[in-house]
Amino acid sequence: MTINVSRRGFMIGSAAGTAALLVGVNAKGVLAAGSGVAAATDLNPFVKIDADGTVTVIIKHFEMGQGTTTGLTTLVAEELDADWATVQTAFAPADNERYANLFFHAQGTGGSTSIANSFMQYREAGAAARDLLVRAAAQNWGVDASSITVENGMLKSGGNSGHFGEFVAIAATLEAVEKPTVKTPDQFKLIGSDKLHRKDNTDKTNGTAIFAMDVNLPGMIYAAIMRSPKFGGTVTSFDDTASKDVAGFIAAQILPNKAGVVAFGKNTWAAFQARDALSVEWDFSQAETRSTDAMIADHKALLDAPQFDANHEVPLASVEPLLANATKTIDAEFTFPFLAHAPLEPENCIIEPTENGVRLHDGCQFPTLTRPMVAAALGLEPSQVEIRTLYAGGSFGRRANGASDYNVEAAMAFAVSGRKVPVKLVWSREDDIRGGYYRPMAVHRAKIGLDSDGKIIGWDHRMAVKSIMKGGPMEGMVQDGIDPTSVEGVTESLYTIPNHGIGLSDFQTPTPILWWRSVGHTHTGYVMETLMDMLATETGQDPIEMRLAMLDPAGTNQARMTEAIKLVREISGWEKGDKRGFAAHLSFNTCVAVVADVTVEDTSVHVNKLFMAVECGVAVNPDVIRAQMEGGAGYALCAAFRNEITLTDGEVDQFNFPDYELLRNAEMPAIEVAIVQSNNAPTGVGEPGVPPTAPAVANAIFAKTGKRITDLPMTKAGFDFV
Repeated sequence: MTINVSRRGFMIGSAAGTAALLVGVNAKGVLAAGSGVAAATDLNPFVKIDADGTVTVIIKHFEMGQGTTTGLTTLVAEELDADWATVQTAFAPADNERYANLFFHAQGTGGSTSIANSFMQYREAGAAARDLLVRAAAQNWGVDASSITVENGMLKSGGNSGHFGEFVAIAATLEAVEKPTVKTPDQFKLIGSDKLHRKDNTDKTNGTAIFAMDVNLPGMIYAAIMRSPKFGGTVTSFDDTASKDVAGFIAAQILPNKAGVVAFGKNTWAAFQARDALSVEWDFSQAETRSTDAMIADHKALLDAPQFDANHEVPLASVEPLLANATKTIDAEFTFPFLAHAPLEPENCIIEPTENGVRLHDGCQFPTLTRPMVAAALGLEPSQVEIRTLYAGGSFGRRANGASDYNVEAAMAFAVSGRKVPVKLVWSREDDIRGGYYRPMAVHRAKIGLDSDGKIIGWDHRMAVKSIMKGGPMEGMVQDGIDPTSVEGVTESLYTIPNHGIGLSDFQTPTPILWWRSVGHTHTGYVMETLMDMLATETGQDPIEMRLAMLDPAGTNQARMTEAIKLVREISGWEKGDKRGFAAHLSFNTCVAVVADVTVEDTSVHVNKLFMAVECGVAVNPDVIRAQMEGGAGYALCAAFRNEITLTDGEVDQFNFPDYELLRNAEMPAIEVAIVQSNNAPTGVGEPGVPPTAPAVANAIFAKTGKRITDLPMTKAGFDFV
């Protein structure tokens, strides 16, 4: 069961009735404990234990299906020795100081960091709570603490026994140890277990799980927005005469930023119908008006003279003479389209007035970005914006953008409505597909020079892509003009590549772009692993053996990747000369290696099976890891097979799933996932399954047909996928 609370509600709930034990980190950054309003105010609780013995884990990362409610709860329950079947979860209130992502220094979920940044934080909170309860029981029973055992939420010593709740009153008066002793891997019972059911399974199966789309408040009105058909356009005027004929229509207003016209209705359908009936005049003077072909051509033009050298040790200019003297060169150019995130639950949220400001009901991915943006739109302080976080029906990055677009739209709609009643903003599927914030279009050009022995003597790699980070709240990540998300996967390649020059140019367009599941690795991983396969073919080497030879065994990540590659070779039964595809890639500090088996008949391709091996440190929840690898593979195939967002004169051509298709069940291959056994700190799993999947399939298609696929989607190469 997942409970959703505001910070005020959490404090009131903590103080009400019989005392509860709260364990978290205080203002000094050390573990502390207490009960009541004072404790909830003075520390950021990760664990709450009620007098009836109920354990609630406070989840600081939102749940969009990736398994955070299960993973974070596992960490606490393991160290606490709680009863897994009865442990509950509650989403943390929006509070950047108390519930920040330790890697971002901001409250937010993304970058496959949830378990990695919380691993010790939540374990130590669970261990501290266990220590407090043991000492409390020892005091109550008059026994030595070392005589007490804890299992499934029960404490025992000799003939004494009791559940957690019986000792919370005493435990709340004790001082928590600053550095509790945590278990060693050989003591784990829950971490690494394949038998745990996901904490969100029951709610999502029986229909009791609450998403933002499910929320209805008294007196609520509904909003839908007519946005510019060309990105960057603004409203000059509108006519709502036809909208007035729609039953349930309330009113229409231009948004304060003139980016659209909002139509209000008594229900969602009325709002949509009234919105669609509006007649709007637009100013396109600052809008994107190019078509896709022109945009690709403009990307390619940027490759001739890159703006930045992304590898400072090897300037591109130093590689050119080496290539001129090469015995042979491998040349390739790659193009990648815009891609929509397409979460199954389109963007939506509710904003309502409170005594002090407003409350947002949202599957909120990044409260640290959302609160100040909503506050600015309403002339409030961020502290006046409360966020009630709910389940999100997918995101893949879409719900976390620097502009907090749909949240700010809701705030503007609330402002022009008069700020007196709750406003529910809902995006349609068409709004989502045409609404922007896409994976950016990208173009790569590479030339690899070989000597007479087939050894690399130089590698010229150029790319053009719009920067995700520049101009946004994370612009601080940009160094020397280089957005790391544009070049990641190339600059961070694990392979030993001599004289590897990397050039980058920033493409400019009003079309909004955003991180998409695995961010820059979505295109850089495909390029690098296709080029590696081309290199193996050109030099007559086995694709796996060649890669292993190019990994320095002294490097930590190289050694981890070597383990993943050897494991996937083993489970797939790979043999030299197989007409199969292989790819491996490091992203989000996780190594994934993939072998793909495909069938090709004329122009029809079917992916029969994928073998995947992942090295992600300690496998907290193996079932969740396998699910994320499978989901990442399916997401990658869906995009690589046929998906693209194209523009005609600046307007998006696609509108819904009929022309931006999801993967069909029959197209999803069998997937076997193997996890490298490791006691290293856990790394990300939500995104790393995406990058190597498509190139593994493309390399398999080449092995079968001799045809390279360098332009995505793969349908451009004349293949149909069945």
